[in-house]
Amino acid sequence: MTVRKRARIIYNPTSGRETFRSDLVDILSIYEKAGYETSAFATTPAPNSAKNEATRAAKDGFDLIVAAGGDGTLNEVVNGIAGLEHRPTLAIIPAGTTNDYARALRIPRDDPIAAAKLILKKNKKFKIDIGRAGDNYFMNIAAGGTMTEVTYEVPSQMKSLFGYAAYFAKGAELIPRIKPIEMLIKYDGQEYRGNATMFMIALTNSVGGFEQIVPDASLDDGKFTMIIVKKSNVIDMLSLMAKALQGKHLDDPRIIYAKATDIEVIPLNKEDRLMVNLDGEYGGDAPMHFHNLKQHLEVIANLDEIPEDAITTSADFKRVEKDFMDGIDDIKDQENK
Repeated sequence: MTVRKRARIIYNPTSGRETFRSDLVDILSIYEKAGYETSAFATTPAPNSAKNEATRAAKDGFDLIVAAGGDGTLNEVVNGIAGLEHRPTLAIIPAGTTNDYARALRIPRDDPIAAAKLILKKNKKFKIDIGRAGDNYFMNIAAGGTMTEVTYEVPSQMKSLFGYAAYFAKGAELIPRIKPIEMLIKYDGQEYRGNATMFMIALTNSVGGFEQIVPDASLDDGKFTMIIVKKSNVIDMLSLMAKALQGKHLDDPRIIYAKATDIEVIPLNKEDRLMVNLDGEYGGDAPMHFHNLKQHLEVIANLDEIPEDAITTSADFKRVEKDFMDGIDDIKDQENK
């Protein structure tokens, strides 16, 4: 008797615009067609709902776990399986606001059915790096500093309704509140000691929907891409943000841009609290050690083709980006008066 493979879909019923459930029957049939006996679990408001279900399914021997939701749901699922000896293959159905990791894997972000159908492709699996930060794991980015605190302050309802615009609006509001923190950052035998307004440790080239901030990030080379933004005034930060949106910041003397497998971040003044953001969610306070786990998880990705909607900026996003750049120019003019 042939034992069928099993898949567990873990979905967030409140992600994005809350349309996933209307596609669920069709999605279940797609995984059944691919040879998986498939079931679904809707997350609840209880803490670690997606994480706990991912751990349970992995320990129960499921072959595939499908994370359906935003980056927060995906991060929970990864944390549920990354520390286990048996780690099921991971598939992703984007249903959130930014879906950074789906963008990096070229998974359709506006069509759950198309995302699910990647399981039917022959060339679909590969192993990717993930990061370990203290006792937690992350797939896309770890960051700390004033500029990263925007993700904590944007209400979830605002994210759902306005997407990127919510981050831009709150980011512009936070710029005058930038406070540099004295840090010691050690990375693969080197170190930086001094003031910094932000550090960023990336595993992919998609940060908040932008692909030019860490353009040379690799998914499976065992290295983080690290950016340290040194002490900057308001004008400097605005200038750096504008350059980063265009990918022209890599050689700027106000930042450090490096590759590393192990990174340690230590605030040097006890009164400075340095919160760490992992994949868009609070992940604890520094001091913290970050380690790259090379090719630690097997994922389903779009390896044969790059869908247009995964690499082409939408008209709405272009409009928001233009408004943000215009806002930067306005603030510069006001500061120079």
